[in-house]
Amino acid sequence: MKKKKRDNMETKQNTGEIYRISGPVITAEGLSAKMHDVVKVGNEKLIGEVIQIEDNRIIIQVYEETTGIKPGEPVENTGLPLSVELGPGLLKSIYDGIQRPLPELEKQTGNFIKRGVVVNSLDRNKKWDFVPTVKKGDAIEGGAIIGTVQETETIKHMIMVPPKMKGAIKTIEKGKFKVEDVIAELDGGEKITLMQKWPIRHPRPTKEKMPPEVPLITGMRILDALFPLAKGGTAAIPGPFGAGKTVTQQSLAKYSDAKIVVYIGCGERGNEMTEVLTEFPELEDPKTGKPLMNRTVLIANTSNMPVAAREASVYTGITIAEYFRDMGYDVSLMADSTSRWAESMREISSRLEEMPGEEGYPPYLGSKLAEFYERAGRCVGLNDKIGSVTVIGAVSPPGGDFSEPVTQNTLRIVKVFWALDAKLSSRRHYPSINWLQSYSLYKKTLDPWYDKNVDSKWSELNNEAMKILQEEEKLQELVQLVGSDALPERQQVTLEIARLLREFMLQQNAFHKTDAYCSLDKTKEILNTILWVGQKAYAALDKGVRARDIVAIESRNTISEAKFNEDYKKVLDKAKKNIEAELKKLVEDI
Repeated sequence: MKKKKRDNMETKQNTGEIYRISGPVITAEGLSAKMHDVVKVGNEKLIGEVIQIEDNRIIIQVYEETTGIKPGEPVENTGLPLSVELGPGLLKSIYDGIQRPLPELEKQTGNFIKRGVVVNSLDRNKKWDFVPTVKKGDAIEGGAIIGTVQETETIKHMIMVPPKMKGAIKTIEKGKFKVEDVIAELDGGEKITLMQKWPIRHPRPTKEKMPPEVPLITGMRILDALFPLAKGGTAAIPGPFGAGKTVTQQSLAKYSDAKIVVYIGCGERGNEMTEVLTEFPELEDPKTGKPLMNRTVLIANTSNMPVAAREASVYTGITIAEYFRDMGYDVSLMADSTSRWAESMREISSRLEEMPGEEGYPPYLGSKLAEFYERAGRCVGLNDKIGSVTVIGAVSPPGGDFSEPVTQNTLRIVKVFWALDAKLSSRRHYPSINWLQSYSLYKKTLDPWYDKNVDSKWSELNNEAMKILQEEEKLQELVQLVGSDALPERQQVTLEIARLLREFMLQQNAFHKTDAYCSLDKTKEILNTILWVGQKAYAALDKGVRARDIVAIESRNTISEAKFNEDYKKVLDKAKKNIEAELKKLVEDI
């Protein structure tokens, strides 16, 4: 009799009913719950999460469309936080904001996702070939790698002990297993499967966070040379519509030296997300020649999907990224765009009737952005492997206004700012990153790595290039007033050297087979050649050669051929010989 009474009390606590509905925000009564518990809302059991508790009322954000549900319908508490499934099968997957695989949803519901559909994130039927790396009797603790699975042709998936487990291996088996099958058991009775779960709003634990001393090589000249990003660092790419944010992020995904890519399409238009979903599976990984999807996880949450799921999508993505980081991989996470994520927070905040901050965004916008970006880092895992999560967030300020709250709050957090410029994109200068507005706070810590691994004069060359570009900007103001011919001759030569830097160094064709990726050595050689031309030009000027003759030499433009040629050193050597010969002739003709 007592057991029956206790069961009735538990049922009463775990089940309540809807009291109020305001878009994706539901208020429930008669429910016992903790913050961030996952609940099932209404007769269709829509997935929701507890975001606020007020006396005997529970405020829930629902991750699906709430049209048609009514007050009085049941609300059931699962008692578990919103979590992601982590294990073999993540790579090559396309998920929505709460980690439901879109291809599986399509099979069940057709082209339009129906409400209340529950799909496992990882395939429960596929068998994986597990190879143990520990043996019976070995003492292990949370984070330890106990075996491997060859997940794709290019990535080996490390099977790790969940962070809070500890003990000695009692049994461990080799063979083919499903993700829910037990592969090992500890002496304390804990069972280990290929899959584990982790709450998305809690960072995965690490032993130590390391300083940002190793660069993420992007293959983009302007970024690697002038505004480098560290592995485990944070970067923002703000820019107006059409400035090239998505193409830049796709180039970073394809060519950067990160091993794993997590791409979050957060609130982007459906047609843009369709391009990503159709193009990524077709892209070839330049490092292996295999499909790029072999090392990619895509999370798609378009602007017409529920806003609450958009809010969760960035946490889903970064939790998956942290999981691969714990295996010792370098992960790059692209969030496109954090502006749409902030808009979802603004909508939910208004539904909660919270006091609005600047432009209607919630007052805690800055802390939420910081909470997300601070999960980046190059870390020593619990298993002593070093991995990193590099977060690159696109920002879409209305009208390209960088003074709006999302951009400003992001700039207070991130250490790299790649400012996209609509004027540059209208002049077909790509990537349209404004070299005068952009900056990198990692430059000083990364210069020693570049000086050691690329060239001892790397930082010196880049500083010289920036000085010329900054001087050009000052001179352009005079040119607009009096024309370039009225400038002193030395300054006319400076303008020409700056043009060479802009067109041959900073411009890069993301769709050209050879120019899409530029190695550090090639970047150095092109930059070195342009600055060498500057030195020779100033020397000829000092010998009496007119500036107009110097800037008119034909062979200077042959430097650009190196961008599109794999044998770039041969092209640059030939260009230097021809330039030197032309300048020598000008000096002799005086």
